[in-house]
Amino acid sequence: MPLIERYITVEIRRLVMMIAGFLIFMFASYSAQRYLTDAANGTLALRVVADVVFYKSLIALEMILPVALYVSVAVALSQMYSDAEITAMLAAGASPLRLYKAVLLLAVPLAIAVTLLSLYGRPWAYANIYQLQQQSQSVLDVSHLQADKFNVSGNGRMILANHVDKTANHLTDALIYVRGGHHTNLYRAQSVEVLDASPASPAVRLKTGTAYVLDREGADDNGQNYDNFDIALKPFVPSAESRHKSASPAELARSADPGDAAELQWRESRGLTTVLMVLLAIPFSRIKPRQGRYAALLPLTVLFTVIFYGGNICRTLVANGSLPTIPGVWLVPIAMAVGIALLLARDLSLLRKPSR
Repeated sequence: MPLIERYITVEIRRLVMMIAGFLIFMFASYSAQRYLTDAANGTLALRVVADVVFYKSLIALEMILPVALYVSVAVALSQMYSDAEITAMLAAGASPLRLYKAVLLLAVPLAIAVTLLSLYGRPWAYANIYQLQQQSQSVLDVSHLQADKFNVSGNGRMILANHVDKTANHLTDALIYVRGGHHTNLYRAQSVEVLDASPASPAVRLKTGTAYVLDREGADDNGQNYDNFDIALKPFVPSAESRHKSASPAELARSADPGDAAELQWRESRGLTTVLMVLLAIPFSRIKPRQGRYAALLPLTVLFTVIFYGGNICRTLVANGSLPTIPGVWLVPIAMAVGIALLLARDLSLLRKPSR
């Protein structure tokens, strides 16, 4: 590797490792605090918190790695411009293309890793997260219920029990709340025996209590007393968003759903967007000597915000059918490529008018 490229890549690589490590640590710490709170509230089993945090951190790498490289390129090149090092390189006859070449030596391998992570690692992690949440958020999973607390699941169920016997799957002095489409079911029982704790077909046996059906749109309310009452509760149904995120690329490609098409295009474009975003950071990092390496951070922040929200807006428009799949989510990378071509042409003086 030539000296100039080696010098630039070493500076950028050092910053990437520092920034990526810091961001991963902060994200993992935030996720752990969030899910430990859910576990304390009885909405998530404590035993799965570490697994969920690991999968969430793996998913976050899809965003953290490109951001770390983007910021590292901006800071490293801005420092070199501030110290007049790049000016000296260009004055010595080095082509501006060598800056792009040095950055690509890091950007291309990282973009390949991001693409693989987006296509395969991200859906695998989401599938595991949803499976763990599906298993633990069922209010019939007695192992994580807290006595004398409102244990709320993500599918409209809530349970309150005076005593929880986790070994025998038995609840004492329990209240079960189930919210349906037009009615709310409320069950009060001296004891509850869990017959089936699976999220797909949850069922319980209530002993000595009262069942209420409350009509939220009218006055058709009723209640009845019982001694033994077996009920099948509403199963856990994953959301459409969770199905999109956890589906494999092959499943998304076979689907005719616009939401699946948007998700597939988003995954496929992550690697290319990473390369283009980092290349855009090169001309935007240019500052005057001794101006300070952070002088370019404001325009670079604005640029990143436009790219990030532009991609999300295009994905949403494709998912709801407002934007055709061609160009679809690829609209943002196309615009980025055009911008890079114009900036590169300026750097190479291709747009300068010929002198007479």
